Amino acid sequence: MSESPILELRGVSVGYKKPILKDLTFSAGRGAFISILGPNGVGKTTLLRAISRHIPALSGSVKIDGREHTTIKISELAKILSVVMTDKAAPPLLSVLEFAALGRHPHTGFMGKLTARDREVVTEALVAVRAQDLVERFIDQLSDGERQKVVLARALAQEPRLMLLDEPTAHLDLKHRVEVMGILRGLCRTRQLTVLAAIHDVDVASKVSDLVLTLKNGTLSAVGRPEDILTADAVSELYDFDKAGFSSRLGGIEIRGDGDAGKAFVVAGKDRGTLAFRYLSKKGHSLSVGILEKSDLDAYVAGALNAMVHLFDPDTDDPDVVLAKAISDLEDANLLVDALPGTPWGTREELGKKIVETARAKGIPVITLGPDGDFSPLARHFEEGDKISLLKAG
Repeated sequence: MSESPILELRGVSVGYKKPILKDLTFSAGRGAFISILGPNGVGKTTLLRAISRHIPALSGSVKIDGREHTTIKISELAKILSVVMTDKAAPPLLSVLEFAALGRHPHTGFMGKLTARDREVVTEALVAVRAQDLVERFIDQLSDGERQKVVLARALAQEPRLMLLDEPTAHLDLKHRVEVMGILRGLCRTRQLTVLAAIHDVDVASKVSDLVLTLKNGTLSAVGRPEDILTADAVSELYDFDKAGFSSRLGGIEIRGDGDAGKAFVVAGKDRGTLAFRYLSKKGHSLSVGILEKSDLDAYVAGALNAMVHLFDPDTDDPDVVLAKAISDLEDANLLVDALPGTPWGTREELGKKIVETARAKGIPVITLGPDGDFSPLARHFEEGDKISLLKAG
């Protein structure tokens, strides 16, 4: 692209008297959604505050729209850049329409009088964030999710080319988290708005971002597409995960069992074992899983749960060798779950059937799941053993 980036940092250090983050270098293209990831306290908010000139950068160059941002007048900067922080803005006695109209301040001059054009922009901003039905309500009477949409409308009313957001979905319920992120993603496409957002949900960032910046140990540890840099190992290292694993294929985090309940072997495949894997992990089991193809969804979930996964490639692998390794792994299992009853038998399924037969011969308890991976037989087994009482509707 010949067009210059909307945001460019070169050798930037930020902090309060002493650097929190050092030597940051990256650029943001127009219309991109860029997420900043990193553990709490790493400096995500400090970086946003330095870019927005709430605090000065300690060193380096910050360019916005091709110009050093310290040379741009604040009134002009507010027409290029808008900022949405985590504070719960709820000024009393302001309607939603009046609050959103505050975003036109950089455009209205000293008297702050709205023109027909200003009112049109405010209305468009409210429609863009799906808050047009809230215009007659007062801002301090809104829910957190409704208020966040109106805050976004105020920021959009500035007609920015770059928007900085600090944890834009903090304090929101699931519905509004999904809605807000969808709105922001859509604005990048429809308005060529560049979004730079500090986000704490790596799974959300992996799904909405064009570019991800990861911060750790006072520096920029990685920059790139989420598909490239948010690998299982990279995410675990970034957040120092101990009991969890991230799957880039699934775009989500799986919580691992402690293994104190022993090892369960799950005969799975064709996406029929996933619910059982998660259930067994919740119950404290470590996992072994087989026999799977590398591309099977079950393999990705099991891998994120740190399971021992037995794979079979019919083009390259000897089935007898794969089966022998799986049966060896079965030796110290205290439970086997068969997630493939009644499936059409191919080579992998035949191998799985032999593992089930071996478990029965060894006296290992076998639990057979229902059709399509229905794990209720497994749940009943644990509910009876733990004497868990479930409230049932009706």
